[in-house]
Amino acid sequence: MYKGLPDLLAHAHACGMLTTITTNGMLLDERRLEQLHGKVDLIAISLDGRPKSHNRVRASARAFSGMRSRLKHLRKSGIPFGFIFTLTQYNLDELDWVAAFAVKEGAQLLQIHPLENIGRASEEMAGERPDQTEAAYAVIEALRLKDYIGERVHIQVDLIDRQYVESEPESFFAGELPGDSDNSPFAELISPLVIEPDGAVVPIQYGFARKYGLGSLYEASLDELIRTWRDVKMLEFRALCRRLVDSQTGPAELPFFNWYELLGEMADNRASAAGTAN
Repeated sequence: MYKGLPDLLAHAHACGMLTTITTNGMLLDERRLEQLHGKVDLIAISLDGRPKSHNRVRASARAFSGMRSRLKHLRKSGIPFGFIFTLTQYNLDELDWVAAFAVKEGAQLLQIHPLENIGRASEEMAGERPDQTEAAYAVIEALRLKDYIGERVHIQVDLIDRQYVESEPESFFAGELPGDSDNSPFAELISPLVIEPDGAVVPIQYGFARKYGLGSLYEASLDELIRTWRDVKMLEFRALCRRLVDSQTGPAELPFFNWYELLGEMADNRASAAGTAN
């Protein structure tokens, strides 16, 4: 749908970046795959369970069949691909089927991503976000599947180990700033950046509180936005990350948590509090 995508990916490769695309897979015909060949390192396809469940989440009776019909072209292209399974409070029983499907179709990755209350999910899937118990079972299931599948498919669960966060706070933008932070590559200070449909640039994930954003590409270049953010908002953003790390590295029932979701919620809460105070 975005006609500039091949050029964007090629430029990212020229800058030494790894490139991935996340897609529902329905438009991956031979022509588009040819345009992407050599420019993308991984294509990640959303897979939300068995066909009936996938179609319900995607709000289309053709979502699963349309995606599956494209997989033969994807395999032929030689581009590595994987599936992202969105974990809800009610679909863990479908993970076995999803893993078997990933193996059968030749995927290299199965990524288990807990549903977050952002975008369309916040309205149309209210109450389906997995709780800590469901997340714990998902981790156990992933470990079991790793023993069963072996090296055929890499399995990843998008939850963060608390001990790792405590030992590596700089990986979560909560450590001490380097002495030459003014000259440090921006990706070492914050990553990823998300460009939203209205041109706003925000950190970490889609929908992140604009209070911590860089501004709009319709108002200034990315270089200008970065320079201003370093001067005005960087320390406040890192203080936010530090608060989250401090709150999650003490005694807890489970050894892992959804860092992205909790950081987004904390940012929203502080932005709302600031708005109320003003």
